[in-house]
Amino acid sequence: MSLQLPEGCRFQRNSGSDPMPQRVVSEFEELIGKIVAQGNRWTLLEHFKSYFCGAVGAAHHRSSVVGWAQTDLAFYMGEAAKSPELFVEAFYDACEALRGDGNFELPSVDLMNEILRENNVLLEVSPPRLVRLEAGARVPQPVPPPTLTEDASAIVRESLQHAEELLAQNRPREAVQEMLWILESIATAFRGANLPTGTVEGRYFNSIAKELRAGSRGTTLGLVIDWSTQLHGYLSSPTGGGVRHGLDLNAGIPISPEEGRLFCNLILSYVTYLMTEHSRLCS
Repeated sequence: MSLQLPEGCRFQRNSGSDPMPQRVVSEFEELIGKIVAQGNRWTLLEHFKSYFCGAVGAAHHRSSVVGWAQTDLAFYMGEAAKSPELFVEAFYDACEALRGDGNFELPSVDLMNEILRENNVLLEVSPPRLVRLEAGARVPQPVPPPTLTEDASAIVRESLQHAEELLAQNRPREAVQEMLWILESIATAFRGANLPTGTVEGRYFNSIAKELRAGSRGTTLGLVIDWSTQLHGYLSSPTGGGVRHGLDLNAGIPISPEEGRLFCNLILSYVTYLMTEHSRLCS
């Protein structure tokens, strides 16, 4: 199934986005190179060329030799790069057509999004849709510490990705709710950690935060616990953020998109620091 593009971008005279940076085009070219090395090079180059021809509205004609096939593909990729949405659609659809064959190792959606994210291209592949992000919508992705299990690290990464998608979809309350869930989940990793005041035994965020605060007074960790607890309390309150216990329909004010990005970034900074401290305390 073809990737669904943001409404109105296929036929607009000027792309709503800046042209795809050349370094991104080059990275996707490298991915194609690794794919075509797994089979008949000429046939696979023509396969990708047909999709990029379609992106720019050009008829696809088979090149006379394999060398020209690669040159022609590079040309049509450059033309498609004038509309990043159409460029990503062409690459994704070409890969999905091969994925059904089952004979090729193909780049994942996560890898495609990583390339876009690292090069500040405000698009995200979220099958079956291509999402156009707002500037500043992305939640940076910290690397979970090695002291977390592989499964726990995967849960954190998936939840961060979900929060990013919610911000991109202009759903700030749900994005903040997801980030609070991550904060509460990371806190549970400290259960069993040894502090000057004893071993952390709490099971929930507030009790764990209380023990961490008591065992780290006068330190950066203590300050971060204070700040994160205050923010957690505000966002939980029906007359504050209204995220965890409902919104007071008489006195509460829903979170705006700008506030959503602010709260997500604040929580992310606390989560990132707590991950580092977890590594220090539990290594």
